[in-house]
Amino acid sequence: MIEANKLTKTFRDRKRGLVRAVDRVSFQCQPGQIFGLLGANGAGKTTTLRILGTLLEPTRGSATVAGFDVVKEPEKVRRSIGFLSNGTALYGRLTAREMLGYFGRLNGLEGSQLKSRVDELIERLEIGDFEKGRCDKLSTGQKQRVSIARSIIHRPPVMIFDEPTTGLDVMTSQTIMTFIEQCRDEGLTVVFSTHIMSEVERLCDEVAIVHHGRIATEGTVAELKAQAGEEVLENAFLKIVQGFDLETPAAEASASPNA
Repeated sequence: MIEANKLTKTFRDRKRGLVRAVDRVSFQCQPGQIFGLLGANGAGKTTTLRILGTLLEPTRGSATVAGFDVVKEPEKVRRSIGFLSNGTALYGRLTAREMLGYFGRLNGLEGSQLKSRVDELIERLEIGDFEKGRCDKLSTGQKQRVSIARSIIHRPPVMIFDEPTTGLDVMTSQTIMTFIEQCRDEGLTVVFSTHIMSEVERLCDEVAIVHHGRIATEGTVAELKAQAGEEVLENAFLKIVQGFDLETPAAEASASPNA
Protein backbone atom coordinates (compact mmCIF):
# COMPACT_ATOMS: atom_id res chain seq x y z
CA MET A 1 0.00 0.00 0.00
CA ILE A 2 0.93 3.68 -0.08
CA GLU A 3 0.95 5.77 3.06
CA ALA A 4 1.81 9.48 3.16
CA ASN A 5 2.14 11.16 6.53
CA LYS A 6 2.23 14.97 6.65
CA LEU A 7 4.35 15.22 3.50
CA THR A 8 5.75 18.72 3.03
CA LYS A 9 7.97 20.04 0.25
CA THR A 10 9.31 23.58 0.13
CA PHE A 11 11.23 25.34 -2.62
CA ARG A 12 13.19 28.56 -2.64
CA ASP A 13 11.84 31.03 -5.20
CA ARG A 14 13.79 34.19 -6.04
CA LYS A 15 10.72 36.40 -6.12
CA ARG A 16 8.45 34.78 -3.53
CA GLY A 17 10.97 33.34 -1.12
CA LEU A 18 10.07 30.05 0.54
CA VAL A 19 7.18 28.32 -1.24
CA ARG A 20 5.31 25.29 0.06
CA ALA A 21 4.42 23.16 -2.95
CA VAL A 22 3.15 20.34 -0.73
CA ASP A 23 1.88 21.15 2.74
CA ARG A 24 1.23 18.39 5.30
CA VAL A 25 -0.37 15.95 2.88
CA SER A 26 -1.54 12.67 4.42
CA PHE A 27 -3.45 9.78 2.83
CA GLN A 28 -3.50 6.01 2.41
CA CYS A 29 -4.07 3.90 -0.68
CA GLN A 30 -4.85 0.19 -0.31
CA PRO A 31 -4.25 -2.74 -2.71
CA GLY A 32 -7.08 -3.14 -5.20
CA GLN A 33 -7.97 0.54 -4.91
CA ILE A 34 -7.54 3.59 -7.13
CA PHE A 35 -6.85 6.66 -5.04
CA GLY A 36 -7.23 9.91 -6.96
CA LEU A 37 -5.53 13.24 -6.42
CA LEU A 38 -7.83 15.82 -8.02
CA GLY A 39 -6.71 19.40 -8.45
CA ALA A 40 -5.97 22.23 -10.85
CA ASN A 41 -2.57 22.63 -12.48
CA GLY A 42 -0.12 23.81 -9.84
CA ALA A 43 -2.07 22.29 -6.95
CA GLY A 44 0.83 20.10 -5.80
CA LYS A 45 -0.19 16.76 -7.32
CA THR A 46 2.94 16.14 -9.36
CA THR A 47 5.25 17.13 -6.53
CA THR A 48 3.45 14.68 -4.23
CA LEU A 49 3.79 11.84 -6.73
CA ARG A 50 7.45 12.66 -7.38
CA ILE A 51 8.08 12.28 -3.66
CA LEU A 52 6.31 8.91 -3.65
CA GLY A 53 8.37 7.89 -6.68
CA THR A 54 11.64 8.97 -4.96
CA LEU A 55 12.34 11.64 -7.57
CA LEU A 56 12.17 14.29 -4.83
CA GLU A 57 12.86 14.10 -1.11
CA PRO A 58 10.29 15.61 1.26
CA THR A 59 11.32 18.60 3.33
CA ARG A 60 9.32 17.15 6.20
CA GLY A 61 6.97 14.26 6.79
CA SER A 62 7.31 10.67 5.64
CA ALA A 63 5.91 8.16 3.17
CA THR A 64 6.07 4.43 2.59
CA VAL A 65 5.38 2.59 -0.64
CA ALA A 66 4.88 -1.19 -0.50
CA GLY A 67 6.25 -1.03 3.04
CA PHE A 68 9.46 0.81 2.11
CA ASP A 69 10.42 4.30 3.25
CA VAL A 70 10.83 6.66 0.28
CA VAL A 71 13.85 8.39 1.86
CA LYS A 72 15.59 5.52 3.65
CA GLU A 73 14.89 2.79 1.08
CA PRO A 74 14.53 4.52 -2.31
CA GLU A 75 15.92 1.63 -4.38
CA LYS A 76 13.39 -0.80 -2.88
CA VAL A 77 10.61 1.71 -3.57
CA ARG A 78 11.68 2.03 -7.21
CA ARG A 79 11.64 -1.75 -7.62
CA SER A 80 8.08 -1.78 -6.27
CA ILE A 81 6.51 0.86 -8.50
CA GLY A 82 5.55 1.53 -12.07
CA PHE A 83 5.38 5.24 -12.88
CA LEU A 84 3.48 6.50 -15.90
CA SER A 85 2.85 10.07 -17.00
CA ASN A 86 1.91 11.63 -20.32
CA GLY A 87 5.60 12.41 -20.84
CA THR A 88 7.14 9.00 -20.08
CA ALA A 89 10.21 8.94 -22.32
CA LEU A 90 11.21 6.26 -24.82
CA TYR A 91 14.56 5.85 -26.56
CA GLY A 92 13.83 6.72 -30.17
CA ARG A 93 16.55 4.56 -31.73
CA LEU A 94 15.29 1.37 -30.07
CA THR A 95 12.43 -0.71 -31.43
CA ALA A 96 9.42 -1.36 -29.20
CA ARG A 97 10.66 -4.89 -28.42
CA GLU A 98 14.19 -3.67 -27.75
CA MET A 99 12.81 -1.01 -25.42
CA LEU A 100 10.99 -3.59 -23.32
CA GLY A 101 14.02 -5.86 -23.26
CA TYR A 102 16.23 -3.00 -22.14
CA PHE A 103 13.99 -2.03 -19.24
CA GLY A 104 13.48 -5.67 -18.34
CA ARG A 105 17.22 -6.11 -17.95
CA LEU A 106 17.43 -2.92 -15.89
CA ASN A 107 14.90 -4.53 -13.55
CA GLY A 108 16.82 -7.78 -13.22
CA LEU A 109 15.07 -9.96 -15.80
CA GLU A 110 17.25 -12.18 -17.97
CA GLY A 111 17.13 -15.01 -20.48
CA SER A 112 13.92 -16.97 -20.93
CA GLN A 113 12.22 -15.10 -18.09
CA LEU A 114 12.81 -11.79 -19.87
CA LYS A 115 11.68 -13.10 -23.26
CA SER A 116 8.54 -14.62 -21.76
CA ARG A 117 7.61 -11.36 -20.03
CA VAL A 118 8.24 -9.25 -23.15
CA ASP A 119 6.18 -11.64 -25.28
CA GLU A 120 3.37 -11.52 -22.72
CA LEU A 121 3.20 -7.72 -22.70
CA ILE A 122 3.44 -7.43 -26.47
CA GLU A 123 0.42 -9.71 -26.76
CA ARG A 124 -1.51 -8.14 -23.88
CA LEU A 125 -1.09 -4.56 -25.14
CA GLU A 126 -1.36 -5.46 -28.85
CA ILE A 127 2.12 -4.23 -29.70
CA GLY A 128 2.87 -7.06 -32.14
CA ASP A 129 2.04 -5.10 -35.29
CA PHE A 130 4.74 -2.53 -34.52
CA GLU A 131 7.14 -4.35 -32.18
CA LYS A 132 9.98 -3.98 -34.71
CA GLY A 133 9.29 -0.29 -35.34
CA ARG A 134 11.67 2.28 -33.93
CA CYS A 135 10.09 4.23 -31.08
CA ASP A 136 10.67 7.61 -32.73
CA LYS A 137 8.56 6.45 -35.70
CA LEU A 138 5.58 5.23 -33.68
CA SER A 139 2.28 7.06 -33.37
CA THR A 140 1.30 8.68 -30.07
CA GLY A 141 -0.99 5.80 -29.20
CA GLN A 142 1.64 3.20 -30.06
CA LYS A 143 4.24 5.00 -27.95
CA GLN A 144 1.87 5.05 -25.00
CA ARG A 145 1.30 1.31 -25.26
CA VAL A 146 5.06 0.78 -25.14
CA SER A 147 5.30 3.17 -22.20
CA ILE A 148 2.65 1.17 -20.35
CA ALA A 149 4.50 -2.08 -21.02
CA ARG A 150 7.77 -0.48 -19.93
CA SER A 151 6.22 0.64 -16.64
CA ILE A 152 4.99 -2.86 -15.68
CA ILE A 153 7.78 -5.04 -17.11
CA HIS A 154 8.91 -5.95 -13.56
CA ARG A 155 5.38 -6.71 -12.23
CA PRO A 156 5.29 -3.89 -9.65
CA PRO A 157 2.68 -4.08 -6.86
CA VAL A 158 2.18 -0.30 -6.95
CA MET A 159 1.31 1.93 -9.91
CA ILE A 160 1.63 5.72 -9.93
CA PHE A 161 -0.09 7.67 -12.72
CA ASP A 162 0.67 11.38 -13.04
CA GLU A 163 -1.94 12.96 -15.35
CA PRO A 164 -1.20 10.27 -17.95
CA THR A 165 -3.91 11.32 -20.45
CA THR A 166 -3.09 15.04 -20.69
CA GLY A 167 -2.78 16.08 -24.33
CA LEU A 168 -3.71 12.66 -25.71
CA ASP A 169 -6.48 11.85 -28.16
CA VAL A 170 -9.67 10.11 -27.06
CA MET A 171 -8.66 6.63 -28.23
CA THR A 172 -5.28 6.73 -26.52
CA SER A 173 -6.85 8.11 -23.35
CA GLN A 174 -9.32 5.21 -23.34
CA THR A 175 -6.42 2.74 -23.60
CA ILE A 176 -4.77 4.29 -20.55
CA MET A 177 -7.95 4.37 -18.46
CA THR A 178 -8.73 0.75 -19.32
CA PHE A 179 -5.22 -0.20 -18.25
CA ILE A 180 -5.63 1.65 -14.94
CA GLU A 181 -8.86 -0.27 -14.31
CA GLN A 182 -7.04 -3.53 -15.05
CA CYS A 183 -4.37 -2.62 -12.48
CA ARG A 184 -7.07 -2.28 -9.82
CA ASP A 185 -8.75 -5.52 -10.90
CA GLU A 186 -5.41 -7.32 -10.54
CA GLY A 187 -5.10 -6.10 -6.94
CA LEU A 188 -2.42 -3.47 -7.46
CA THR A 189 -2.24 -0.33 -5.37
CA VAL A 190 -2.94 2.64 -7.66
CA VAL A 191 -2.59 6.37 -7.09
CA PHE A 192 -3.73 8.60 -9.91
CA SER A 193 -3.57 12.38 -10.36
CA THR A 194 -5.74 14.35 -12.75
CA HIS A 195 -7.69 17.57 -13.24
CA ILE A 196 -10.26 15.85 -15.48
CA MET A 197 -13.54 15.24 -13.65
CA SER A 198 -14.80 12.47 -15.94
CA GLU A 199 -11.67 10.42 -15.26
CA VAL A 200 -12.21 10.73 -11.51
CA GLU A 201 -15.83 9.63 -11.79
CA ARG A 202 -14.91 6.62 -13.91
CA LEU A 203 -11.80 5.44 -12.09
CA CYS A 204 -11.44 6.54 -8.49
CA ASP A 205 -12.57 4.62 -5.41
CA GLU A 206 -11.37 7.41 -3.12
CA VAL A 207 -10.51 11.01 -4.02
CA ALA A 208 -8.51 13.73 -2.31
CA ILE A 209 -9.00 17.27 -3.59
CA VAL A 210 -5.61 19.00 -3.57
CA HIS A 211 -5.53 22.79 -3.49
CA HIS A 212 -2.56 25.07 -2.84
CA GLY A 213 -0.48 22.08 -1.82
CA ARG A 214 -2.94 20.86 0.82
CA ILE A 215 -5.75 18.33 0.93
CA ALA A 216 -8.99 20.27 1.10
CA THR A 217 -11.16 17.18 1.60
CA GLU A 218 -11.22 13.45 0.93
CA GLY A 219 -13.88 10.83 0.22
CA THR A 220 -15.70 8.94 -2.50
CA VAL A 221 -17.12 10.86 -5.45
CA ALA A 222 -20.60 10.49 -3.94
CA GLU A 223 -19.36 11.81 -0.59
CA LEU A 224 -17.70 14.84 -2.20
CA LYS A 225 -20.91 15.71 -4.04
CA ALA A 226 -22.94 15.30 -0.86
CA GLN A 227 -20.50 17.42 1.12
CA ALA A 228 -20.86 20.27 -1.36
CA GLY A 229 -24.58 19.74 -1.93
CA GLU A 230 -24.03 19.37 -5.67
CA GLU A 231 -25.00 16.70 -8.18
CA VAL A 232 -22.19 17.49 -10.62
CA LEU A 233 -18.60 16.73 -9.55
CA GLU A 234 -17.18 19.84 -11.23
CA ASN A 235 -19.58 22.07 -9.27
CA ALA A 236 -18.75 20.21 -6.07
CA PHE A 237 -15.02 20.65 -6.72
CA LEU A 238 -15.37 24.39 -7.28
CA LYS A 239 -17.48 24.89 -4.17
CA ILE A 240 -15.04 22.91 -2.02
CA VAL A 241 -11.92 24.74 -3.17
CA GLN A 242 -13.63 28.14 -2.90
CA GLY A 243 -14.61 27.34 0.66
CA PHE A 244 -11.10 26.13 1.36
CA ASP A 245 -9.68 29.45 0.10
CA LEU A 246 -11.88 31.32 2.55
CA GLU A 247 -10.63 29.18 5.42
CA THR A 248 -6.93 29.28 4.45
CA PRO A 249 -4.79 32.30 5.45
CA ALA A 250 -3.26 34.02 2.42
CA ALA A 251 0.23 33.41 3.76
CA GLU A 252 -0.38 29.65 3.64
CA ALA A 253 -2.03 29.56 0.22
CA SER A 254 1.08 29.68 -1.96
CA ALA A 255 2.17 26.77 -4.10
CA SER A 256 4.85 26.23 -6.70
CA PRO A 257 3.54 26.96 -10.21
CA ASN A 258 5.31 23.81 -11.40
CA ALA A 259 3.93 21.57 -8.67
